[in-house]
Amino acid sequence: MKVVEDMQAWRELRRQLRGSVGFVPTMGALHDGHASLLRRSKGMDDVTVLSIYVNPTQFNDPGDLANYPDTLDRDLELAAELGVDYVLLPAYADLYADGYRYKIEETDFSTALCGANRPGHFTGVLTVVMKLLNLVRPHRAYFGKKDYQQYLLVKDMCETFFMDVKIVGCETVRECDGLAMSSRNKLLDRKGRIAAGQFNAALQRAGSDAEVAARLRQYGFAVDYVETRGDRRFGAIVVACGENTVRLIDNVPVAAAGAV
Repeated sequence: MKVVEDMQAWRELRRQLRGSVGFVPTMGALHDGHASLLRRSKGMDDVTVLSIYVNPTQFNDPGDLANYPDTLDRDLELAAELGVDYVLLPAYADLYADGYRYKIEETDFSTALCGANRPGHFTGVLTVVMKLLNLVRPHRAYFGKKDYQQYLLVKDMCETFFMDVKIVGCETVRECDGLAMSSRNKLLDRKGRIAAGQFNAALQRAGSDAEVAARLRQYGFAVDYVETRGDRRFGAIVVACGENTVRLIDNVPVAAAGAV
């Protein structure tokens, strides 16, 4: 496995690669959900590339950015164990030499659900993903369906701009109690982690979105949203952990939820 911090050196390396290239962009704090994406790439592509970059432009809350887990050494160990070929570690100056003057903005779906109360979030996401896809030039890029809104926005962006990459959506990997694996789970204290195990089960229970939201509040969560769109019910909650809070998201197929 080669770890590349110089993006100009990477561009030279990329020109020499042969065969299909699979790409998994991440912000680190890797878990089994990320591992499943990397295994998918290893099974489908000749070369697997992982990027680790905590992207500041998608955080509207500076405290959220400051608290994001940093587990780089363990991340690199896991990547090596999984047989990743290249790990890219770009710096802010590499990706935002323009000072973030140029942005990719979607004006409809990105303003709903996770975008409603997080101004600029998806603009930051789409902008950095566009930059990374242009750097890596993969044949396939793998995204988890836990972040289903993000997956759809990235997929639509690539189709809209005629980008020559296939966006592959991969099923959510869950803990034994149904909690979707997330880097944010590391921020939960013991009490918060036990409580969070009720989130997915609540989303799957029959009833209206309002009834599900009410049930989640009874469990002690602050509810950002519970909303059914198309064939999915989406939810976001805030879990109190002492003086801190942790925001979690999930989604389930409408058929599984029995939504009305």
